[in-house]
Order: sequence, then C-alpha cells, then structure tokens
Amino acid sequence: MTADPTLSLLSDRLFMATVGVYVLALIFHSAQYALAAGRRVPVPAGAPGEAPAPVPQAARFGRMAVALVVLGAVLHLGSLAARGYATARWPLGNMYEFTSAICLAAVVAWLVMLRRAARRPAEDAARLVAAGPFLLLPVVVLMFLAGTVLYAQAAPVQPALQSYWLVVHVTTICLSSGMLLVAGVASLLYLVRRTGRAPWLPAADVLDRLAYRVTIVAFPVYTFAVIAGAIWAEAAWGRFWGWDPKETVAFVAWVVYAAYLHARATAGWRTAPAAWINVAGFLVIAFNLFFINMVVAGLHSYAGI
Repeated sequence: MTADPTLSLLSDRLFMATVGVYVLALIFHSAQYALAAGRRVPVPAGAPGEAPAPVPQAARFGRMAVALVVLGAVLHLGSLAARGYATARWPLGNMYEFTSAICLAAVVAWLVMLRRAARRPAEDAARLVAAGPFLLLPVVVLMFLAGTVLYAQAAPVQPALQSYWLVVHVTTICLSSGMLLVAGVASLLYLVRRTGRAPWLPAADVLDRLAYRVTIVAFPVYTFAVIAGAIWAEAAWGRFWGWDPKETVAFVAWVVYAAYLHARATAGWRTAPAAWINVAGFLVIAFNLFFINMVVAGLHSYAGI
C-alpha cells in the first residue's frame, strides 16, 4: 500500500505553514518582551531595584502572538492528521512525525497553562505570556530540524511498528516529552529569574510552580509510556526489558524526574537544586530523542530519519 500523494502534499504544506506561523508568533512574542522589558518605573521606597510597568503595545503584541500560536497548533494538528490519512496509519512512525508530535504537545501544554493563567490578575497573566519566546524558540528549532534533517516521505511503517502499541506507547511518549519540554524551559527561566535578571518574566515562584505542575502531570504519563513500551517489547521481542540503549536512557530519564519530584518535597532542595535536576531530566530526554535514535544502533533503530 502506498501513501495518498494529495494528502501527503497537503500534510507537508500544512507543516510548512505551521512553521511559518510559529516563527511569526515568535517574532511577536519577542517584540512583546522587548517592549515590556524596556519600560520600567521605580518601585515604592524600601523595595530594591525596579519593576516593569505595563506597556499597552506589549500586551497587544502578546495577544497577537498567542492568537498565532493557536492558529499554528490547529495547522499543526491538521498536518499530522493529513499524514495519518495519507498513509492509513497512526502518524508517529518515524522521527519526522515523532518530533512534530512532541512540538505539538509542547505548544498545547503551553496554551493550557496560558488559559489557566488568564484567571489570575492581568499583570501576572501578561508576564506569563512574555515567557512565550523562550518556549517557542526550541519548538521552532525542533520543527526546522524535523522538516529538514529528519524529514521522511509519507509511507507505511515497517512491520515492527505495525501494532496497536504504536498508538499507546509512542503517543504517550510524545505527550509526556512535549509537556516536559515546557517544564524544562520553565525551570531554566526560574534559574535566570531568581538571579534578579529579566524582571519582566513571571516571578521566580510562579515559574517554579509552573515547572512542578507540568512535571507532576507529565511524569505519570511518561511512566505509563515506559511500562507500555516494556509490554510491547515482550510481545515483539519476547522480553520486557533488555537494556537496549533507548530503554536504558529512558529509564535514566525516569529516575531523574523521580528525583526532581522527590527534591521538590525535600527541604533545602526544592528551589534551585530541584530546578537543575528538572533541566537535567529534559537534557536526558533530548539526548534520547536525537543521539540515541540517530547515532547509536539498537533495537529501536528502525524508526529512521
């Protein structure tokens, strides 16, 4: 069975449109941040430093950026759906599709956080929106890599991937990885913010809570994904765990995130040390995604580039 060329082309065009919209949103977010960071007023006597004053133009750029991100997410979903219909399979059969799905999960998670932030005071919500360029930048980079280095023509998957476990295992890995990208960026921004730099970013405690709340949702999903992968491995290879490189690094990532959640509940570790652990966890996820998939040979090497 071959892929439908019309739907394949539609998927590719939607993907390119998605990247374009995300880049435009990144530009608007960057303009918002630059305007907001450039306008400050003195704080009341006795308070150190300066605090940023609300900038109407910055808020306008922020709203336009968020609207573009929503449009990009719709186009993004359409790209993956068209790829799935074109190939008559779940559209997570290669690194191009996998990376694209992770980016979509990250964008949706970010929009959910913005939606929740809308219930807070206007200034707090605006500051969270101002963190947008720092999340969109890695998404745009990953999307560019997916559309160039990792791109694969629409086609049926190899026999090893023709299983309903592809839907269960790979989808949950994508969802959790996308959410953990948001958490990792939030922890990085927290580490910057607590030094007193970038005052227009959300307060350090807001970023810390964001990272923690996203991780505490993503971690059970990631855990389920690892368990589902072990069950699939038993069905496909006759063993639940074989310390394949991808399995090993996935387990290391699980341990790091478990350590992060433990650190967040431990006095003396719940601030910067926990944030560094969270950042390390995402670096392990990224290492597993790119280096292990693309460089190291193993049983998971069939999902080529």
